Amino acid sequence: MPTNSFIRRSAVIGIAAVVFATASWATQLTSKKALTLEISKQVAAVAESHAVKNKWSVVIAIVDDGGHLLYLERMDNAQTGSIEVAIQKAKSATSYKRPTKVFDAGVAGGRTALVALPGAIPFEGGIPLSADGQVIGAIGVSGVTGAQDGMIAQAGVDGFSAIVK
Repeated sequence: MPTNSFIRRSAVIGIAAVVFATASWATQLTSKKALTLEISKQVAAVAESHAVKNKWSVVIAIVDDGGHLLYLERMDNAQTGSIEVAIQKAKSATSYKRPTKVFDAGVAGGRTALVALPGAIPFEGGIPLSADGQVIGAIGVSGVTGAQDGMIAQAGVDGFSAIVK
């Protein structure tokens, strides 16, 4: 039968092993930046300002790095069909870590197989938001032409870059 001192020594060794393993594992974890609601609102405000200046009514969607909606704005008179399109453009941009313009150009160039990619939206207007070389979300814009949607989204990205400097 084990003695009390043997049991205590075994427990201490076991606890020390767990603490050491946990500390070792924790040092292997990476840290990453995350897109916040406040920054999302600021990005959308910059994009909206560009749209208003050009008298364009659009929907602006901001998603996080998992493609989950953080912020949505539907400007007055923007068509309701653009709500889902803006969200999907943002999701596509964050999922594939590239602007949706890439898919648009590919399809226009004859690469019709691109439409088979799950969640890839071949319409300009979705652009990733990156910080420290990592995609942390995306903006999607819908409501006018693809090129105009892209200009509004780019204004939002430019605003984001200025905000996170």
